[in-house]
Parts: sequence; C-alpha cells; structure tokens
Amino acid sequence: MPPPTPPIRLGPPHPYLKTHGSKVARLHLFDWIILALLVAVDVGLNLIEPFHRFVGKDMMTDLRYPMKNNTVPLWAVPIYAVIGPIIIIMGIYMKRRNVYDMHHAILGLLFSVLITGVLTDAIKDGVGRPRPDFFWRCFPDGLPNYDNLTTQVICHGDPAAIKEGHKSFPSGHSSWSFAGLGFLSWYLAGKIKVFDRRGHVAKLCVVILPLLLAAMVAVSRVDDYWHHWQDVFAGGILGLVVASFCYLQFFPPPSGEQGFWPHAYFEHILNPDGEGQVQSTNNSNHHQSVSGGPVAIEMRSTSQELDSMEEGRRAQ
Repeated sequence: MPPPTPPIRLGPPHPYLKTHGSKVARLHLFDWIILALLVAVDVGLNLIEPFHRFVGKDMMTDLRYPMKNNTVPLWAVPIYAVIGPIIIIMGIYMKRRNVYDMHHAILGLLFSVLITGVLTDAIKDGVGRPRPDFFWRCFPDGLPNYDNLTTQVICHGDPAAIKEGHKSFPSGHSSWSFAGLGFLSWYLAGKIKVFDRRGHVAKLCVVILPLLLAAMVAVSRVDDYWHHWQDVFAGGILGLVVASFCYLQFFPPPSGEQGFWPHAYFEHILNPDGEGQVQSTNNSNHHQSVSGGPVAIEMRSTSQELDSMEEGRRAQ
C-alpha cells in the first residue's frame, strides 16, 4: 500500500477587500493618522498671514498684469489630481482584486498630494513673493500710494486679495497637479509594464498623458497672470519629486520584474501569517525575488507531488 501523500498547499489566499481590507487598514493605521495631521497642518498654513515682502514703486512695473479669473478653478484641482486617480485605482482593483494594491496606491497618492501641499503652503508663507497682478490687488481703483521715504506700497485694497497676492511662489496648482497626476503616471507605468523593453510606444503615451495634463494646468497659471514662470516650474518639480518618493515607498520601480504589485503584496506571499512581523523586516525581504524564494520552492514541491501521484495511477 503506497504511503499517504502529504497535503497540497496552494499558497496564500488572494487578498480581496472583504477578507484582507480591515487587516491592511489596521497595519497602516498610524499612516492614516499622519495623513489627518497633514490636513490639519495645511489648513493652519492657509490661515496664517504670509510674509509681506517689500514691494517698492519701481517693482510695480512687472506687477501690473490684469487680474483674471482662474482657467482651472481651485475646486477642480482635487477632482482631477486626487479623485480621478482614485477612480482609476479602484477600477484596476475591480479587475485584479488585490486590496494591497488598491490600499497602498490610494495611501501613496494621498501622501503625495498632502506632503506637497504642506511644503507648498509653507514655502508660500515664508517667501511672500507678490503675484504678477499685485498692483491691482493693492490698488483696485488704480490710484497708487507709496511711502515717501522708502517708496514701499501702501495698499488700500481688499485684505484677503492682498494676502493672496503674497503667495505667488511656488504655484499650488502646479505642485498639486504634478503630485497627483505624477503619482498616477508612476502607477500606470507599473501596471501596463511600460519599461518591458518591447518597444511599445503606445504604453509610453499612456504614461505621459497625466503629466501633459499637469503641464497644461501649470501653463494656465502663467496665462492667467496668477504666477510667474519660475513659480510654476518650481511647483511642478516639487510635486513630481514628492510623487516619485511616495510611489517608491510603496511600490517597486516599474522597470523591475516585480513592478506590477506593491512591496506589501510580495510580503503577503512570502509570509501570509506573519505580516505584522514582516513589516519590521521590510527592507531585507522586498529585494528577494519571488521566483527564487520559498514560494517557488513550495510550487516546485507541489509539482513533484502531483507527478508522483500521476505515476502511481499509471503503475496501477
């Protein structure tokens, strides 16, 4: 009588939202608390008065551009930079059903835009650079008034408009756009494997589209005379750099073999029962290739067991 065959292990369960959602959220509870603190800090930075940089009579020559409405209103920024990418991320979850991917993509996206927002508003308040339309904010009736000794402006316009007029550098629209849409470009690059060295330029176009949208928003800020070109350039660089750091915090580089899923998913595969302990050894584990790790060994042993079972049937 042949010995009983060992039980076949089929690997860790697939991480659906219903089965693993609460576990993943609990593991990152501290991160969500930090996000709430970043929101509070950003609100505070918008309430305080920015630094009022010296603006003299001779400087007004470059600050007399007309006041215009925003081509891209402020309320639209979180829609296309945050809500839009989240809808795409959730759409990918509906197809792939990986809660680690959905959770970490949304968490990374929110960190990207909120860290960028805090940095942008802190720099705005500290620099206090006047906007290109500062003259009309300061003198809405067109009648300038200057200090006789220092030639500094003596504004008599709306205090709220004057306060906003000292927040030119860097551009918040630009930084938020590149933070949200830049993160989306990284995410799509990993999902469609744009760097698979097969020469599919169409994939590259998909990744560039969010960046193009962010760039057009940045250009509109100069066209509306709300910002100098240096403001939008610095804001775009700031947002894209933060987006890159936040993406790589949660996901491998898109050019790697494991660029499709987040680091945490591979930790779930390697150690499905000890994810809490795995978090502390994240740096050493995520570099290990799944193809050469214990999962591959388990799959090979399972294949050998199936071959043995088949040979036993043929012998009978």
